[in-house]
Amino acid sequence: MNDDDLASRDLAAAALSVLRRLTGNPTASFHPGQLEAIQALVADHRRALVVQRTGWGKSAVYFIAALLQRQAGSGPALIVSPLLALMRDQVAAAERAGVRAAAINSANVTEWREVEALLDADAVDVLFVSPERLVNPRFRATQLPRLIEACGLLVIDEAHCISDWGHDFRPDYRRIRDLIGELPAGVPVLATTATANERVVADVAEQLRAGGTEVFTLRGPLARESLRLGVLELDTNWRRLAWLAEHLGDLPGSGIVYCLTVSAAEDTAALLAKAGHDVRAYTGRTDPAERTAAEDALKNNEVKALVATSALGMGFDKPDLGFVVHVGAPSSPVAYYQQVGRAGRATASADVLLLPGAEDQAIWHWFATNAMPTQAKADAVLAALADAGRPLSVPALEARVDLKRTGLELLLKVLAVDGAVEAVEGGWIATGNPWHYDAERYERVALARSEEQRAMLAYEQLDSCRMHFLTAELDDPEAAPCGRCDVCAGAWYPTEIAAAATQTAREALDRVGVPVAPRAIWPQGLDRLGVSANGAPLKGKLGAGEVCAEGRVLGRLSDLGWGGALRETLAVDTEGRPVDGEVSPELIRGCLQVLREWSWAERPVGVVSIGSLSRPRLVASLASGIASAGRLPYLGELALSPGADSLRASTNSAFRVRDLWGRFVVTPDLARALAELPPGPVLLVDDLVDSRWTMTIAGRQLRSAGAASVLPFALASVA
Repeated sequence: MNDDDLASRDLAAAALSVLRRLTGNPTASFHPGQLEAIQALVADHRRALVVQRTGWGKSAVYFIAALLQRQAGSGPALIVSPLLALMRDQVAAAERAGVRAAAINSANVTEWREVEALLDADAVDVLFVSPERLVNPRFRATQLPRLIEACGLLVIDEAHCISDWGHDFRPDYRRIRDLIGELPAGVPVLATTATANERVVADVAEQLRAGGTEVFTLRGPLARESLRLGVLELDTNWRRLAWLAEHLGDLPGSGIVYCLTVSAAEDTAALLAKAGHDVRAYTGRTDPAERTAAEDALKNNEVKALVATSALGMGFDKPDLGFVVHVGAPSSPVAYYQQVGRAGRATASADVLLLPGAEDQAIWHWFATNAMPTQAKADAVLAALADAGRPLSVPALEARVDLKRTGLELLLKVLAVDGAVEAVEGGWIATGNPWHYDAERYERVALARSEEQRAMLAYEQLDSCRMHFLTAELDDPEAAPCGRCDVCAGAWYPTEIAAAATQTAREALDRVGVPVAPRAIWPQGLDRLGVSANGAPLKGKLGAGEVCAEGRVLGRLSDLGWGGALRETLAVDTEGRPVDGEVSPELIRGCLQVLREWSWAERPVGVVSIGSLSRPRLVASLASGIASAGRLPYLGELALSPGADSLRASTNSAFRVRDLWGRFVVTPDLARALAELPPGPVLLVDDLVDSRWTMTIAGRQLRSAGAASVLPFALASVA
């Protein structure tokens, strides 16, 4: 036996000893591939990419490698982890296993000094950081250099986030390439993911090769033997929710019900709770403390299910999760595989069911069109930063560049990764480095997204094994029929729905009326855009005599109930022009029900419509129909100024106010009608509420013209 064989045996024995200590199981053994990955990191100090199914034990690999590196005298492992919930779970798991773990992220700022003291005392084995910390100027200047110098192992968890080909691209992850390039020679690097096809694997490996180092890739079979997959096609939203309300209790253990939008998750949770199920909603709108409480409730089996958007995704770890149901399909098989992978990690079986909806493709399209940068947007941001000559915060940039906050922040991250901008104390600056819009790459990404959507539709209609299809989409060379899904073994789920459940669900989805909060504060930067009132800048709070009352819409475009009818009414034609026409009797009836149930302090004394270039017939017929049914005077429309142009569909608050300022005119006839009204509020009617600034500016003008108060009302809101 040569020295290499002896060293390999010694390492294997040491690794097995650590595994058994971490698990508390004296007979524990490695899964196929785990020891190979540990040896590549600890013995060979290689860069490794591990693509293995959820539950395989990727965290065990990096915990054991980190401890073995520590025993050899190396510094702590630095683990880049994308989600706070994931990080919280990982720190807790490490501590249970006897690994000294700490985290630095935006949620534990008060603990940073304590963590720094532990690092100074060499009392940390693994340090978790969020990718956003890699962009933070203070962290880069004060913490990152010494972490890199002492790092004994770098781990990139959920590494598919590096790739914009992946289903969950995070621009901050692109910083990791620079981080790898700064590591001292010989520091091993591990990237892990459970959801990467060959295209994503190649892209991630390219990032890991910083400095020209070769990458060792370890791929395992991705099929999950515990999962029993199925698809149940139901023709209406209320039948989908009726099935869920009737059969949720029959599903094993506790689980997750995924929805595509926030409103769908909230509506579904409300209906299930009314049906007697112990569930909680979990979305991007959920308060962070409530999110943590909801996660704990599910882990402790205190609830039957969390009804969630994709906000509950990577890293949520409940090994005995019994089921995952989707009310609406994700836009790709890869994203679907990632979400259903939450179930059945440590159980012999778990049920996975997809209830696709007619609205799925429209929702996919909306998300896809808001995801990619454009040359024009990038040029505008770079020009604004260059012209400023000083750091600009995101709110200050909003007053200079017509982009909404979320899209602007995403674009800044993309530009930062490419070196065109930099985050510094006080905001963002342009570096002066040229930025090239890679149109060919983004076109290829968009094409890949379209192909993924077609594949998801194909999954719904399969006449062959569903698990084989999903793993083949991930380019698993060992993809094979599972023998358990509804295609292989027949439908395992009930298909009947009681008439009473269907009626209850339909009544719940027919519920009308969503409150619309009034705007109360002017956006920053209006003075830069030339917006003022009587020569005075608009800033701070709107005056008491300017604010609208709380408004109402019939429903949200993303609602499971009224959403379909509203999307159809507010659709655009093949050339992108709004479709205009008389409002339907069905929607009028719904609107009248909203008005009947509106708990206003005073009944309206008149109705005014907002002048519209896009749907003048729709808005006028809605306003006049409401006035007629309510026996209220229809005062006509708040007219458009001469030369008013069509408004852009998507813009930020400052630019929206600029575009609306001076857009409307109170005609002499309308002024006279307002003056003749008895005391009371005016109902202000429009077709769609998006930013809420149209209602705010129009309502302000009506109040200036004599309206005692203004009640905004529209058919729909975007969210």
